[in-house]
Amino acid sequence: MTWPPQGSNPDPYQQSYGQYPQADPYAQQYPPAQPYGQPTSGQPYSPGQPYSGAEYPGSPAPSGYDQGGYQQGYQQPYATYQPPKGTNTMAILALVFAFVFSPLGIVFGHMGRKQIRQSGEQGDGLALAGMIIGYVATGLYVVFCCIYAIAAIGIFSSAATTGGG
Repeated sequence: MTWPPQGSNPDPYQQSYGQYPQADPYAQQYPPAQPYGQPTSGQPYSPGQPYSGAEYPGSPAPSGYDQGGYQQGYQQPYATYQPPKGTNTMAILALVFAFVFSPLGIVFGHMGRKQIRQSGEQGDGLALAGMIIGYVATGLYVVFCCIYAIAAIGIFSSAATTGGG
């Protein structure tokens, strides 16, 4: 014997060809669902008209809606997107010149930070890094020059006293 038996329909909800569809017994019990914002009074919905919220023609709109059918206190949101501001050119130059010519890195760093405070651009970290590296490199250069000068004076003074020449 095979399952399901020949001639019987195993799924009572599945229709066979040639049969009429069975009426849904629950269709009369529950009305079809209405999408949000459409009138439930049986009036045809027209997309161009605002929903008055009235259940029956002539009844007042529910609280929270004005006479035009729009919610009270609702405002259309407007775009607040602003493109990001670019990086300040002086800040980039401060970092570059901190390695090439340190005093210029210090100058460009100060100028860049002042411009950033006024315009709101990005790059404050670059300008600060350019200033710090510029100060450190300039300080090391000054110390190196002082040591070199002291060494040169020492060498020349010792050569003069010994009579070398």
